[in-house]
Amino acid sequence: MNKKIYISLLFILVATFGCNVTSVNPGNNVTSAKPDDTIPTVNLPPMKDSFIRGVDISMIPEIEALGGKYSKNGTEKDIFKILKESGVNSVRARLWVDPKSPTGDVYGGGNNDLARTIELGKRAKENGMYFLLDLHYSDFWADPGKQFKPKAWDSLTFENLTQKVYDYTADVMKAHKAEGVVPDMVQVGNELNSGMLWPDGKSWGQGGGEFERLSTLLKSGIQAVHDNDSGKDILIMLHLAKATDNGLFRWWFDAITDNNVEYDVIGMSYYPWWHGSVADAKANMEDVISRYNKPIVLVETSFPFTDQNGDSLANSYGESGPIEGYAVSVEGQTQYLKDIFQLMRDLPSDQGMGVYYWERLGYPYSVQHGRRTPA
Repeated sequence: MNKKIYISLLFILVATFGCNVTSVNPGNNVTSAKPDDTIPTVNLPPMKDSFIRGVDISMIPEIEALGGKYSKNGTEKDIFKILKESGVNSVRARLWVDPKSPTGDVYGGGNNDLARTIELGKRAKENGMYFLLDLHYSDFWADPGKQFKPKAWDSLTFENLTQKVYDYTADVMKAHKAEGVVPDMVQVGNELNSGMLWPDGKSWGQGGGEFERLSTLLKSGIQAVHDNDSGKDILIMLHLAKATDNGLFRWWFDAITDNNVEYDVIGMSYYPWWHGSVADAKANMEDVISRYNKPIVLVETSFPFTDQNGDSLANSYGESGPIEGYAVSVEGQTQYLKDIFQLMRDLPSDQGMGVYYWERLGYPYSVQHGRRTPA
């Protein structure tokens, strides 16, 4: 039986940030699939030093635990050093409450518990990077289609749930402080279109009072961040998916504003094969800036460089044709990123704070001998 593990990079972005390609060079029983050496390089628009050129690389601890290693110009290096040298100045890390089953089986997706999230933050800070902490308030993925409570919180009354949000957030902040890594920005919730901590904090379909309850939960988490900020001015982000949907953003942020939720930054997710054109995203961003006077971070985006499948799972985008005018190719991916950075830099009143590319160092994996392995 073939015991080799074949790894391929999903996203070749290092060239876009201005250096050579980084490839995965795994351990003894792993064969690396090296990307094409002829990667186009483009000059990004001039940006101030504080402009976020970020990545969400929450999978890294799991990749490294499975033997994944990275190199630049043929020399193996710590991935954070490669990113820093390549122009990346910020790291985003997600946090799940208890990402394993009652019997102790891990859920996957990077198994991002508190220890791993602190590890990512420490490595970011050691390399002089900005650190964005993404609190999901769930044991696994939280997004517009699912915002499930942590299993241990499931039977709490709303009053007790509100207190639990505070206590949990405070404990997370204290744990980071104890390890010498205080986040620069905290997301209180992830892709909150449909609320959080269902059904208590769901933003629709609960018989009235939805945004009052959601706002109460958000305020509890936000207060806990501020009460445990170690004297640091930590920015609070509220994050929605579907950056092209102006009606959604107005509906949600109008209600949050009416309920006096205080926050600093609006985060957006934008995946063009799901959400539509760059032009529509731009129009929404400009309206949101005008309406709420808050800076915007494009906190999740990505673009495929190939239509080939690396494993048995379906690709997020399964076609071969262009996406909103961009070819599914290395060149198309590079041009997309150039245009996205230009869009964010040119937003009115200098309110585009930056971009995070989502899981740029992830790769496919399969299951062999009862355990998850890269594939």
